[in-house]
Amino acid sequence: MNKKVYSMLQRKVVVVGAGSVGATYCYALAQSGLADEIVLTDRNEDLMKGQVLDLVHGQSFFPTVVIRSGTIDDCTDAQVVVITAGAAQKPGETRLQLIKKNADITGSIAEQVAGTECRGIMLIVSNPVDILTYVALKRSGWEKSRVIGSGTVLDSSRFRHLLSKHCDVDVHNVHAYILGEHGDSEFAAWSMTNIAGINVDEYCPVCSKCSDWKKQHQIIEQQVRDSAYHIINYKGSTQFAVGLALVRITAAILRSQNSILSVSTLVESDFGIKDVCLSVPCVVSDCGVTRIIESPLSSEELNSLSNSASILRKALDSL
Repeated sequence: MNKKVYSMLQRKVVVVGAGSVGATYCYALAQSGLADEIVLTDRNEDLMKGQVLDLVHGQSFFPTVVIRSGTIDDCTDAQVVVITAGAAQKPGETRLQLIKKNADITGSIAEQVAGTECRGIMLIVSNPVDILTYVALKRSGWEKSRVIGSGTVLDSSRFRHLLSKHCDVDVHNVHAYILGEHGDSEFAAWSMTNIAGINVDEYCPVCSKCSDWKKQHQIIEQQVRDSAYHIINYKGSTQFAVGLALVRITAAILRSQNSILSVSTLVESDFGIKDVCLSVPCVVSDCGVTRIIESPLSSEELNSLSNSASILRKALDSL
């Protein structure tokens, strides 16, 4: 396409990293109709070109969108820059063990994106996402609202799936969030969980599916934490659900939806936490995170959130 046509495109998304997560996100994004242009970039040019060719060959089956390979310079006029580049989590490896591998990679990319004078939103996906979101924020020099992590948006979706399965209700009628670290210290915000508007603590005792609902809560919460490990052990990586979670976040940004999502953002005073990125309920729009919703969590949940923050702070201090 010529430069004149490119200048008419409004919703441009640049994806840095052509691996399984980056490519799957592009595949899901193309089918969503959200973007006018999707640019994929990777240091491995053969992988990048191959992924783009594979995607464009399906263009007759999804809404009109330009899909092409590019470089970091394409970030200049991008509305969203999604960073998926980095080492993948291996079987038996925790997300925090990836920190030393990926901090330098993400930090360098963030500096390069900032150098293009991009005015869009930077969305960090690589793990450990909370640590890397903080690194990207500091290395880019951007305001905190414009650098966000995918956080526990996927974990919250896993949580809703398990609750809907257990209670035998449509997942779209389940509203629930996983907060804190996207990792082993994450926790279910049961005080914010409801089914069709009924708080879960009121719903479960009268539900025919719950014989020991408190015990079931513990089981479901642990299943959410272990989900990624099981998938990685089975097939080596997660990609489909995280790709869809990223499309959901992208929609909130490109359509300025003011959606409440559990993305990872810099928390400076809310919930008694300072100077760490982790997942809390956030309003997400075209400006990124416009505000944090300081939900009235229980004392136990506040302790869990504080514990997550302490673990992440310790990991950051090790850098």
